[in-house]
Amino acid sequence: MNITRSFNNWRKYRQTCNELGRMTDRELNDLGIGRGDIAYVARQAVR
Repeated sequence: MNITRSFNNWRKYRQTCNELGRMTDRELNDLGIGRGDIAYVARQAVR
């Protein structure tokens, strides 16, 4: 069960990083996210 949860969390993290990474700097700024904050935001999404 723990392996499945870890894998799903990793997939959600990667999906969030990919989606935010495709956004322009202006779109990210509108959301209040800097390009350097993408990994942090993705980790928070997994929690």
